[in-house]
Amino acid sequence: MEQVEEPSNFLEGFKPLIILMQILGGTLIILVIIWCSNYRGGFSWRSNPMLEFNWHPMLMIIGFVFLYANGMLIYRTQRNARKRRLKLIHGGIMLSVIVLVVIALVAVFDSHNLVKEPIPNMYSLHSWIGLTSVILFCCQWLAGFLSFLYPGLQVPLRASYMPIHVYFGIAGFVGVITSSLLGLNEKAIFSLKNNYSKLGNEAVLINVIGLLLILFGGLTVYLVTQERYKRFSKPEDESLVSGTSQ
Repeated sequence: MEQVEEPSNFLEGFKPLIILMQILGGTLIILVIIWCSNYRGGFSWRSNPMLEFNWHPMLMIIGFVFLYANGMLIYRTQRNARKRRLKLIHGGIMLSVIVLVVIALVAVFDSHNLVKEPIPNMYSLHSWIGLTSVILFCCQWLAGFLSFLYPGLQVPLRASYMPIHVYFGIAGFVGVITSSLLGLNEKAIFSLKNNYSKLGNEAVLINVIGLLLILFGGLTVYLVTQERYKRFSKPEDESLVSGTSQ
């Protein structure tokens, strides 16, 4: 495969937008930690199920939002790395997301089931969309591993599946952002009750977190879908895809 030089103007604005995205994501994580620590009582495990819940929003934001976004963008942010390495990094990041999500799910189910008066599970729109996003993500990871890493599909099948993989990856991320916003709103209404309408400090913080989620998610989807930011193929990519050694 002949290497194509990347026109410099194609990447115009890419680096500032990536930096802005990372700042938004880092701020989002910090604010969620502040919220859980200062307003929701901090963190515990099964000895205090109410505080165990706080692991749920924190780990979901770190894994299912921040790492998920960076995993999708790895081919664009590390565009000069070898394709094989990028596949391993992409798969590794997404696997770490699954680990964090599983812990977050254990935390929320424990916080419902281990209290003196158990709370029903899986009744809200937040939980339905969230669990659907988790199942889709796990299916995506497994399909991607079997298609692109081991054992790997034949080249025509791999090329046909790639747009599907990309589409459902983005769709799943949108589902995650949607579920996170619903979860924030649900927690605010249940925990603050009438105080939410008074827009106290915690209510403002929750709303700011929601706005940051929208900004971070929207910017991530923009960066992932812009063709001009796509990684150009390199000579060694052809040997990797065809399975031949260099």
